[in-house]
Amino acid sequence: MHPTPVATWQALCLDASDQPRLAEFWAAALGRRPDSDDPTHLRGDAEGEQIWVDLVPEARTVKNRVHLDVETGHLDGLLSLGATVLREPDDENFWYVMADPEGGEFCAFLRPGRPSLPGRLCAVVVDCADPHAQAAWWGEVFGLVPEREPKEHYAALESVGRLPFDYLCFVPVPEPKAAKNRVHWDVDVADIALLTERGATVLREPGGDISWHVMADPEGNEFCAFTPRT
Repeated sequence: MHPTPVATWQALCLDASDQPRLAEFWAAALGRRPDSDDPTHLRGDAEGEQIWVDLVPEARTVKNRVHLDVETGHLDGLLSLGATVLREPDDENFWYVMADPEGGEFCAFLRPGRPSLPGRLCAVVVDCADPHAQAAWWGEVFGLVPEREPKEHYAALESVGRLPFDYLCFVPVPEPKAAKNRVHWDVDVADIALLTERGATVLREPGGDISWHVMADPEGNEFCAFTPRT
């Protein structure tokens, strides 16, 4: 029996300095379709698979605190799109650390039998100070449960069909959050109070050029919340 969710996943959002270029990369990397009216809005086949690539004025200055994990048959396709390898697998880590054309980190996992392109989004990973507290908080929000074989050094939540990927993972890092995240997600929620009473913070109310609430989770990670009124 899975907990009743407080909010539901709506979309993944990526900040960009070169919006068309980054949208083109991730559309091909993950097999998303550019919207006919807005090619920087990428659509998938299932609910929640949409990705918004948003133009922002600030440049990337620090390591991404939220990144994507991608499954692929081999790296040739990602490299042909403009990705670069930052770190190859070693004795402790069996995946590749990559960078997209704007330098945003992501991880690539080689899966025999898969095509090179498109890759498959298998997880979203969040750097944090307290992974287990973060997993407990987001688990309550999305109605998710811990993975069947929990680990001591990080925490992961199983999608159970409520997210458009397999796992939402939280990993400990020594450095504190130093800048606005360039990867975040949007949620749908019946009332903002359902989030604030659980420890979320409102960073910006609807108004001006936005019709949604900009929020932060207990560790300050930004996300956007849409209510029926917005």
